[in-house]
Amino acid sequence: MINDNFKQKKIYVAPMLDWTDRHCRFFHRLLSPNAVLYTEMITTGAIIHGDTAKHLTYNEEEHPLVLQVGGSEPRDLEHCAKIAKQYNYDEINLNCGCPSERVQKGSFGACLMREAKLVGQCFTAMKQSGLEVSIKHRIGIDDINDYEFLYDFVNELHESGCRKFIVHARNAVLKGLSPKQNREIPPLKYDYVYRLKADFPQAHITVNGGINNIPDILIHLKNADAVMLGRSAYHTPYILNEIDNYIYNDRIILKDEIIEKLCDYSVEQFKKGVYIGAIIKHILGLYHGQKNSRLWRQHFSNSVLLKKIQNYQDIIEFFNQAGKLLLA
Repeated sequence: MINDNFKQKKIYVAPMLDWTDRHCRFFHRLLSPNAVLYTEMITTGAIIHGDTAKHLTYNEEEHPLVLQVGGSEPRDLEHCAKIAKQYNYDEINLNCGCPSERVQKGSFGACLMREAKLVGQCFTAMKQSGLEVSIKHRIGIDDINDYEFLYDFVNELHESGCRKFIVHARNAVLKGLSPKQNREIPPLKYDYVYRLKADFPQAHITVNGGINNIPDILIHLKNADAVMLGRSAYHTPYILNEIDNYIYNDRIILKDEIIEKLCDYSVEQFKKGVYIGAIIKHILGLYHGQKNSRLWRQHFSNSVLLKKIQNYQDIIEFFNQAGKLLLA
């Protein structure tokens, strides 16, 4: 049974390695009170043997928030799910879609689609935490293009009790394509995701891959339960607020208002020892397509200016100067 917290949530922001850290998610939450946010993929080894607090600490404003993990050992995944429960995540998600060679060497990610029974065991182990568990996967791997393969994979998990699937509507090519090429070259087959929803009506099916505008989102929502945005939410982040306004009739939040709150957040984080550039790098697309946005973006990405910031007054001045460039 799907958590009531998610039943009415129709827009998700994808887990993106090196991008959707807690500063990025705080920014996205300012833009969208309704989107479900995901962490970057974090391996079980990093959670169990690394700096757990560093990997899992987040801003309370980020809820609803899903922790995505990478792994294939049921016992380790159960351990991580229990830790995620302690950190009060709303859900934990198992990555069965990443095609990178580094992930393959760890025997997880997209290569797990060949081992549906193992994924079922991983799901069952993770459920012991009492936390909602979902699976993110592709529609196939390498040259396996038939819908039956996808159906069998999902059916195995459905029989294990899984009721939540996030489906990237492309095959994952494990050899010969980079992760970037895997997001662009294999053809999108949204109809496969729609068929899954028809075949598993009790499951919550989210469609992912190549989605970047509201008209397409509305089409997908007629055939699936939710839509997951990836690069479009990062490079043109204001679309998140436009979506909230259109789908939930929430108010339009002015970009200047977002910047004011980000300035305050940057001051707070600076006092905690955070390098301001780690926050700024995520917001460069906010004024995408607007007059003088290039000057604004150049100012915020100027490493020389960032290194000159010594106190919180410098941060305020840094933001003010950027605002003046937009009015030039």
